[in-house]
Amino acid sequence: MGITIDPATSVVKVDGRPVHAATSFSYYVLDKPRHVVCTLADPQGRATVRDLIPRETGRVYPVGRLDYDAEGVLLLTDDGDLAHKLMHPRFGVERTYHAKVKGAIEERALERLRTGVYLEDGRARAEDVRFLRRTSDNSWITLTLREGRHHEVKRMCLAAGHPVQKLRRISYAGVGLGGLEPGKIRRLTPPEVAQLRRAVREGAGGKPLGTPAAGGSPASRPAGTPAGKPARRPAGKPAR
Repeated sequence: MGITIDPATSVVKVDGRPVHAATSFSYYVLDKPRHVVCTLADPQGRATVRDLIPRETGRVYPVGRLDYDAEGVLLLTDDGDLAHKLMHPRFGVERTYHAKVKGAIEERALERLRTGVYLEDGRARAEDVRFLRRTSDNSWITLTLREGRHHEVKRMCLAAGHPVQKLRRISYAGVGLGGLEPGKIRRLTPPEVAQLRRAVREGAGGKPLGTPAAGGSPASRPAGTPAGKPARRPAGKPAR
């Protein structure tokens, strides 16, 4: 259990030596490639995010997880307090993903993701789901979640009948990649750091998790599909 102290009136020592709180922190975003683990060491010898962090960046740590076979936004910082709040479900910080799923997804499946599906660890729902495009074999959707459970996007899509084939996180707490190439890292701008703090404040005081969106927005439905009705599979040649 952690102990809160006032650094203005208290002194913390380890082995008799004073420990001083950091006066400034570092904040970065990495475009994590697939087949890289979000740890600083891996007993199986796989590539880790540490391999992608330049030495001059200093000692920063991943904020949360991103699956081994997923890619995209991974925040890194040495600000432990903010990292904890960004990850903790109580603060409801948004994570947005692009997912390629198997099959031609229809409105009924999108609606299940919006209103909630039942997983082994309880009900889970997306804050927002938007249809992007599809071919005869696959569909692309955008999902925004606020809990960050283990493999949550994959488990939700599987429960809705459309297993994930490819997953990319495009933003965390409103911060995106900003044109980064895979495997590259950049320092966050002051407005982006302010956005992280704002996301924590708004998440802690915002609407409760599990409040469904009313029918979704028009952009979240396949084109030409009335609200509440399933989409039909498009005729003609699939898009390439």
